[in-house]
Amino acid sequence: MARKIGARTKLREYFLNNIGKVMGSEELREVAGGITEWARRVRELRNEEGYKILTHNDLHELKLGQYLLQDATPAPAFKRDISKETRAFVLDRNGFTCQMCGAVAGENHPYDLNRKTRLHIGHIIDKTQGGSDESSNLRALCSVCNEGASNLTLERPSAQKLLIQIRRAKGEDQLAVLDWLRSKFPES
Repeated sequence: MARKIGARTKLREYFLNNIGKVMGSEELREVAGGITEWARRVRELRNEEGYKILTHNDLHELKLGQYLLQDATPAPAFKRDISKETRAFVLDRNGFTCQMCGAVAGENHPYDLNRKTRLHIGHIIDKTQGGSDESSNLRALCSVCNEGASNLTLERPSAQKLLIQIRRAKGEDQLAVLDWLRSKFPES
């Protein structure tokens, strides 16, 4: 019986067979078998296995969505040291909500209604930039935001900005916000 090859393995082999070739997002998604989390597998190759896969953040000649492996020799990689307890603490602290877009775990994703929100733990300051695995440097991110985060941190909206958006919403949506606030703060 043939062993199934995972997306990360497929991507690793493809990069190693195409050193020096600029590759696009769609090409890599196809290589990974069409999975939605192909970009996460590429980050794992960079962060966990140490392959220097360049993007537009690393090389100005590359456009957004382009990738390039220049050398087959991996650099020392970072070990994943986030415990189950820390993951659970961060998810609970963040209310099982993506800290970038506000999507809630298990609900339909607001930007992709055909997929349920799946949360990951992301670094606020990336380990490659000196960040740690301490809970104070971690946040909950949905898979959509985590795929595109690339060390980006958005500011949290102020109470005034939230109120402006709530006032602009339809009455039924305002009531839904009120119901959610009542369930979140039952003692108030």
